[in-house]
Amino acid sequence: MSRIKLEGYTDRLSVKPGETIRFMVSAEGTTQMGAQLVRLIHGDENPAGPGYMDRPIDAAINRTWPARRQYAQQGSFLRVDDGDGRLALDTSFTLHAFIYPTLPGRHRQTIMGRWAVDRVEGYALGLDADGRLEFRVAGGGAADQVTAETQVVANTWYFVAATWDAATRRASVRQHAIVNRYNGLLSRVVPYQYDSHVVESLRVVPAHAPAVPFLLAAAADRNPARPFFASQLYNGKIDRSGVHARILSDAELDALRTGGAPPAEGLLAYWDTTADYTDAGIGDRVSDTGPYRLHAHGVNRPVRAMTGWNWNGRNDCFRLAPSEYGGIEFNEDAVIDCQWEPDITWTVPDGLASGVYALKLTAGEGAGAAEEHLWFVIRSARPTAPVCFLLPTASYLAYANSQLGLDADIMQAIGAVTPTLQAVDVENYANNSEYGMSTYDHHASGSGVCYSSYRRPLYNMRPKYRFPGIGCPWQFAADLSVLGWLEQSGFAFEVITDEDLHREGIDALRPHNVVITGTHNEYYSERMLDATEDYLASGGRMTYLAGNGLYWCVAFRDDEPWVMEVRKLDAGSRAWQARPGEYYMATTGERGGLWRFRNRAPQKLVGVGFTSEGMDYSVPFRRLPDSYHRRAAWIFDGVEGEVIGDFGLGRGGAAGIEIDRYDLALGTPPHALILAMSEPFSDNYPLVQEDILYMHAGMGGTQHPLVRADMVFFTTPNDGAVFSASSIAWGQALPWNNYRNNVAQVMHNVIAAFARPGPLPGAAFDAEEKLWR
Repeated sequence: MSRIKLEGYTDRLSVKPGETIRFMVSAEGTTQMGAQLVRLIHGDENPAGPGYMDRPIDAAINRTWPARRQYAQQGSFLRVDDGDGRLALDTSFTLHAFIYPTLPGRHRQTIMGRWAVDRVEGYALGLDADGRLEFRVAGGGAADQVTAETQVVANTWYFVAATWDAATRRASVRQHAIVNRYNGLLSRVVPYQYDSHVVESLRVVPAHAPAVPFLLAAAADRNPARPFFASQLYNGKIDRSGVHARILSDAELDALRTGGAPPAEGLLAYWDTTADYTDAGIGDRVSDTGPYRLHAHGVNRPVRAMTGWNWNGRNDCFRLAPSEYGGIEFNEDAVIDCQWEPDITWTVPDGLASGVYALKLTAGEGAGAAEEHLWFVIRSARPTAPVCFLLPTASYLAYANSQLGLDADIMQAIGAVTPTLQAVDVENYANNSEYGMSTYDHHASGSGVCYSSYRRPLYNMRPKYRFPGIGCPWQFAADLSVLGWLEQSGFAFEVITDEDLHREGIDALRPHNVVITGTHNEYYSERMLDATEDYLASGGRMTYLAGNGLYWCVAFRDDEPWVMEVRKLDAGSRAWQARPGEYYMATTGERGGLWRFRNRAPQKLVGVGFTSEGMDYSVPFRRLPDSYHRRAAWIFDGVEGEVIGDFGLGRGGAAGIEIDRYDLALGTPPHALILAMSEPFSDNYPLVQEDILYMHAGMGGTQHPLVRADMVFFTTPNDGAVFSASSIAWGQALPWNNYRNNVAQVMHNVIAAFARPGPLPGAAFDAEEKLWR
């Protein structure tokens, strides 16, 4: 009997009563699956905590459903609008493009053409399995090609062209390297023989099936289970490209190679990859400026705002020199949207309290049984609860399907633990990341993954998942520990997502007296940051329960909110670094990197910012004199002693994993109180890179004074306030001893006070604020 497998995703992350959510599922080894709606309570199965907990909910979708296999398209490419078949050529023609191959020699790759892999029909310009430029034609089941004499060199720009003479069956390929001082990996001092020009007579002529599309960076394919998919995927950049219905002369090709406009005579299509830039970025459509407007459309989000063949190094943003940013990068392993058909559709009824829910899918029995949780947030139609839990879904996307625990050669050094793998980790790795990777991973070409999406199965966003690199929950599963505390706390609360905050701005927060963050809200868009600042400045209150929050700039498009972009620049703890000149996001035109380097350090909003990370163990906090001040002493009502959180599900303490510090030089409000400071960390907690100007010994937790977690409290205008726990591990200490512990007591005191309108308990002593410094 084949093993049963269930995988799926939803078309949205949050929904209100009266709105519809769709569940996309792929099943193997079964033709049916059971569905049960549940309210998620807690995820971590650590025996020291409450374990996995959910609450079954009566719903019309609780029944058995048919199940079937669905497939995902890997790889990014462009598909051309050619409904009239103008590119099904039976005359002489020329293909030309600028290319920057990043992984030649991996397998056969198609640059551009109308090629049917399964039928062996059509024509295409591409790279053969050895990394040599080839032009191939096929018809009647036979194929022939002309191939360049030399392999292309990776990370080098070329002008490439192919011609086909329909009368003589003579075909040619030519490649000319374009190496300036800035545009590639190598300089002109390398004595390679880059160029080639080969002409041959071929045995066959191209034939065309009507339904075969013209693609760039891929070729059309099909099999009995899939009527269309793309294969022969290209890795690298493609800049301006075109098709002429005649053979261009050497002089005309030389003019194109040096940046000239395409000749008008015989022009069928010219995809000007620089044509659609605006100050707010660029989309997935590549405009054809030729007479027929055969525009191309991106699949799996080809990367725009990339340097082109003529980048001269003077400008680092496409807004300053759009003509030098014609590069579009393609990757064979990119996945943005599986585009599966929905298996279950549900309209949310009235009467369900806001919270985190999941459609729990099951199939089979015993050891061979399969389970999947497709979780989502139900929001209130009319928010009234004083408490709001802001689920950091942007950060979930950043880590979605991460391979850090398996591929990152530094992960064991960072984590100081041996990775503990679950079956799903091994399976995802063995399947070559079938559903794409995280922004902590690299494409096969070595370039960093800058896009992530939730319209694909995300195995590490399941409620029971444990991150292998640290041996405890991370992101969503860790945030369920905060949710579990809320569920038993007695406070009325509602849940929203980062997507809601980005879309609605301060309106998403305004109905609530206090907003509770997740444990690791690391990725934040400008709209989210603006809304948070405006909320706090207008009297809102926040409990910041994270470490390393409000750190990376990210961007979303309004028409595709399920896709997030990040560019990792030359500062910060980062898994990869954007190439020179590629620091601005195509989605919005914003500079990527850290918010700190756009003068919006997290200290300015929550009083603390990232200072260190380490996963060997966590430590407790120890109260400081500020915690006894009458302005803040109420936070510790019912707490005995000075040590807080010498326990927890996140490596054994309330301070750890990733931690933040108070820093007046980075914008901590001068009147902020440091309530508690962590006990010393090990040297596995080094000072963050962005704070280091000169390297020297003593950067670890046993020696450097900046390696610490600071628990901070301060007031904001109009009776607002911020409490910052400054540690990822804080939220995972809440469930300890069935939520009866001093971390939970501090949380209860803070939320009870923050949730009530009016002055806080210590407001009468605000005149005793710290002196402004």
